[in-house]
Amino acid sequence: MSTPSQKTTLGVVGLGRMGANMARHLHDQGFRVTAVLDQDASITAALASEVKATACSKLSDVTRLAKTIITVVTDDLSQLAIFTQKGDNLLIGAKGRTFINCATVSPSTHVKIAALAKKAGASSLEACMASSITQARNGTLYLMCGGDKRTFTKTRPVLEALSDGGKLLRLIGATGQAAQVKALVNMVMNINTAALAEGLGLGESLGLDLGMLREVFSQTGANSRVLVTDGEDMVNRDHACFFSALHAAKDSGIALSLATKQRLQLPLATATLAQYQRMVDAGLGHLDKSGIAELTFKGRGPKPKRNAAKSTKK
Repeated sequence: MSTPSQKTTLGVVGLGRMGANMARHLHDQGFRVTAVLDQDASITAALASEVKATACSKLSDVTRLAKTIITVVTDDLSQLAIFTQKGDNLLIGAKGRTFINCATVSPSTHVKIAALAKKAGASSLEACMASSITQARNGTLYLMCGGDKRTFTKTRPVLEALSDGGKLLRLIGATGQAAQVKALVNMVMNINTAALAEGLGLGESLGLDLGMLREVFSQTGANSRVLVTDGEDMVNRDHACFFSALHAAKDSGIALSLATKQRLQLPLATATLAQYQRMVDAGLGHLDKSGIAELTFKGRGPKPKRNAAKSTKK
């Protein structure tokens, strides 16, 4: 594992539960986190105090204060905006800077940002994460990277610190390819989650003991990673959010867009997206992806909205 260089100054843009915990871990590991920024100024101020960084209100200030900037935003529009919005963006004064972009966004967005960064005299690397909040805080993220090998090598100390000393770090290939792999990872994960919810929901309706059923699943071809992470939560209706239904819908949509471009039909992915979109439409998008069980277990789920016209007394 590489050791942190005191010459490396880090900025973090996007201080949600992933970005903030990555900043905390890097600070704990001896990296100099010099600039942080979030849309919520109170979150920015609190984390800046915690990691002894400057609380920035302008994107260009993050670029000015840090040589390597990690971005962890929510979607394609947000990712493009922080690099292109008029008046203030990360590419102002960006010559010689390096950007590590960790959001799950479309491969084409990573390609656009890489081209914009190169034009500005900067470099960029996509570092797609296949992990959650606990791993961000502990530095055990599974990181799939895409981009120039020199940029990967240059940023390796930071990447290794976030990925269990590099044990969970992979250079997938050229810009955009890591995002393709991440889209497929989340597509398959979401399908597995939806299938597990249906299996457990049907099992309950048949009067089966769900503890026994989960154990049988774990010892047979029904086993999956989501059985470990989500199975008990589905039964107990514990949907505290680690990976939201809203993000599951977004990521399945990214994969299906790739499939459309390849003229492939993916019926399971399509059906899974429809289920997660049902959650979002019902106001359940904030729940963890395990919340999809609310659509399959009898007696659960969003209550139908009453028709005001029908309920009016005559």
